[in-house]
Amino acid sequence: MISATNVTVSFGKKPLFENVSIKFKPGCRYGLIGANGSGKSTFMKVLAGILQPSNGTVAVDKDRKVGYLKQDHYEFETETVLGTVLRGNPELWELMQERDAIYSKEEMTDEEGIRISEIEEQFADLGGYEAESIAGELLEGLAIPTSTHTKPLNFLTGGFKLRVLLAQVLFLKPDILLLDEPTNHLDIKTIHWLEELLINYNGVVIVISHDRHFINSISTHIADLDYNTIRVFPGNYDDFMTAAEQSRDQLLNDNKRAKEKINDLQDFVSRFSANASKSKQATSRQKMIEKIKEEMVDVKPSSRVAPYIRFKAKRVLGKDVFEAINISKSYDDLQVIKDFSVSISKGEKVGIVGTNGVGKTTLLRMLMKKLEPDSGQVKWGDSVEASYFPQDHREAIEPDADTLIEWLLRNAPQGTEVQEIRAILGRMLFSGDMANKSTKVLSGGEKSRIIIGKMILVGDNVIVLDEPTNHLDLETIEALNYSLSLFEGTVLLISHDREFISSLCTRIIEVTPEGINDFKGTYEEFLEREGADFYKRLAGGSVVSG
Repeated sequence: MISATNVTVSFGKKPLFENVSIKFKPGCRYGLIGANGSGKSTFMKVLAGILQPSNGTVAVDKDRKVGYLKQDHYEFETETVLGTVLRGNPELWELMQERDAIYSKEEMTDEEGIRISEIEEQFADLGGYEAESIAGELLEGLAIPTSTHTKPLNFLTGGFKLRVLLAQVLFLKPDILLLDEPTNHLDIKTIHWLEELLINYNGVVIVISHDRHFINSISTHIADLDYNTIRVFPGNYDDFMTAAEQSRDQLLNDNKRAKEKINDLQDFVSRFSANASKSKQATSRQKMIEKIKEEMVDVKPSSRVAPYIRFKAKRVLGKDVFEAINISKSYDDLQVIKDFSVSISKGEKVGIVGTNGVGKTTLLRMLMKKLEPDSGQVKWGDSVEASYFPQDHREAIEPDADTLIEWLLRNAPQGTEVQEIRAILGRMLFSGDMANKSTKVLSGGEKSRIIIGKMILVGDNVIVLDEPTNHLDLETIEALNYSLSLFEGTVLLISHDREFISSLCTRIIEVTPEGINDFKGTYEEFLEREGADFYKRLAGGSVVSG
């Protein structure tokens, strides 16, 4: 249905990937994975026709439509919700704009009258008369109420914006669905809804995602972008991890045996090539050596590299960490948190869950004393030193055009030496000249890694994270996951990554419009107790920003 033949994309002399040939088959769902910077989003843009490859071609079967959900969820902020969906069919949208412009005039010229008759014919052929009704029904099906359809997109919270943009892609009724990081900024309920939609989707689905549970749930195949090429493995992410390791081990073992064989043959050639009676045998063995070398597979270095993350507190944490006493917070007429009290102790790992827009970040920021409650108070234990990873990187990385070294030095404890800064940068995969890269040009994943590097450097005894896995590749998520499991201080986190929460958290705080539930136990134990009621509460979340 869609295929790439000998596709190469290079920026300067360095190829992101080269000579990639792959065919995506109907009825299959592909998880496109690879390290940050390996070229996943670039390859998807090539498939979508947005970016031309340096070499090679992409072919889409005749009369097949391609729908592409971009990583940028904020492109249509000032467009209405309904208009955003209608833009999913560019040909129809342009026709609608021209049609409205002509009809808005008090009088039409003869040429405009002729043109409007042509437009009406094309408009009908493209389904223009039913378009708004279809778009509205699609939005309703995705739980976007009619009352919001004429509002600008920035009226909605991030998770519901994504639903609108999914509606935009689906409005075209694409045969090939390309989704770049669709789970970013989605709550757990919405991710579950998206899984169900994709599993039942009739067409080719290609998804980039860092969410391990999501990729495992939806994928029939994994397309792995590594070693400057793409290889396809049947099965989900767990199946891929096993198969890829076995495949690489097999290649390395085959090459080892081939080299041993070459050494044996070369020894014979060296000894007898000058011997007239055995020269034919030596020549034959030389040909065997050349053939073996031709058949050997070059095992390229992997782009899949994990940072080395270890959090070590410089100060011993006391028993008492955070205490909130009857805290409340409202935005205009909307009360988000009401009379909430909680006490969090040393060593606890607390997961904060709930639908988008319900107040999770508000609660976290009040506990961090970055947001004043309307009433009540927050107390910290005397020994508490807390590091905060914000959902919006702009809160952590100032707009100054610092190099990475300069930024870390400015945010490091007094007396920190440049050598120590460079060591941290190396652990966060910023080696060599990358240390002089400007903070203004960092990708989302790079910003996350440099913030984590600062947290390691500071050595606080409390770590607070708001959606830390957004923009991170799977290797970095797993490295962060492991380091937090070893951390002896207290951890508070908001995350939509179910494996992240399940593997770490010993306490769950659920924020709902009706109040806050404090459950002392793991996420799996929380789901066992709350079950269907939890998902029903998530389904009723707020669509409005704030």
